Amino acid sequence: MRTARTARVGQAIIEPDDQTWDRFVRGHPHGHLLQASGWGALKGRFGWQPRRLAIADPPDGRAEPRLRAGAQILFRHRLGFGLAYVPRGPLLAGDEATDALLLAALERLARRSHVVFLRLEPNILEDDAAADELHSCLLLRGFQPANPIQPRSTVHLDLGPPDERLLAGMSKGHRADIRRAAREGVVVRNGTSQAHLDAFYALMTATGRRAGFAIHSRAYYHAAWELFADDARLLLAERDGTALAGSLIAAWAGTGLYLYSGSTEAGLKSGANHALQWSALRWAKERGCTIYDFWGIPDALGRAAVAESAAARERLEAEAQNDPLYGVFRFKKGFGGRVVRYLPAYDRVYLPALYALWQRRLRG
Repeated sequence: MRTARTARVGQAIIEPDDQTWDRFVRGHPHGHLLQASGWGALKGRFGWQPRRLAIADPPDGRAEPRLRAGAQILFRHRLGFGLAYVPRGPLLAGDEATDALLLAALERLARRSHVVFLRLEPNILEDDAAADELHSCLLLRGFQPANPIQPRSTVHLDLGPPDERLLAGMSKGHRADIRRAAREGVVVRNGTSQAHLDAFYALMTATGRRAGFAIHSRAYYHAAWELFADDARLLLAERDGTALAGSLIAAWAGTGLYLYSGSTEAGLKSGANHALQWSALRWAKERGCTIYDFWGIPDALGRAAVAESAAARERLEAEAQNDPLYGVFRFKKGFGGRVVRYLPAYDRVYLPALYALWQRRLRG
């Protein structure tokens, strides 16, 4: 653990070790998997350089510092310049002076690292009580709203009700598909071996080819599974020993996360995806999660959820039906839950001439 310098009223800007940092993230009301040390380690294996900054209170004889605010930053460089990215962060204290200290430290680090811009993607929903204040604060500091890298709109399912009520909250078709999967001999198992990971990667490859989207390498999925250990689970839906669908999910800071999933055509027809998701929801609930995040739907639906008029809502819902993710939305929403939308990303631009080039690179 490194201390950078002493700050106001004895507070210090430090770089905490993994255990200290993860305890802070897990306990923060806006803590998220993407701010966990394991996520930094994962991205560090695939082209990013992770750093962490935190504001700590004076020690007062404690064995470890008490963190008040912090951020995990991912750096990526190309030809001497790059970007600094804070996914689902920073994690603020709600105290103006402490938060200003953290933001100033992030900006100093970004400037010293020769980045084109610093991007923040707060883990705060638009309807959160802290949203308007944070939005105004960042604008006053010179940040500008931008399209985020992570999905801005998603579906959150409350895992508090008992299983029978969770089932009752699903669409009739989803309940029928879960029952059909059981009748057709689909069994969901916990993957534990490299052979299971091979089967999952084959499912991801088949899904990516069928749906026309890029997937990560096998090494990436293996690293995610390995680094998050007990906080992640590889689930496979099988029939007669053949994997029909698979998911890599996580449970972190009270939220279950639907990270990666793939299936075969037979899996789609047998209800295996529905049985798989039902197992994922129950596992997350067993791990103490109160929310399940289905991770990404057409943003037009998130905008529709907060639209001020019926006409605007209808227009956005019609727009969403042309989005490639609309079928994915219908699958996710069928489990119940509500559509939510995060605040946008916020960029602090240091080299305007190169900013447009990096924007194109991120979209590509």
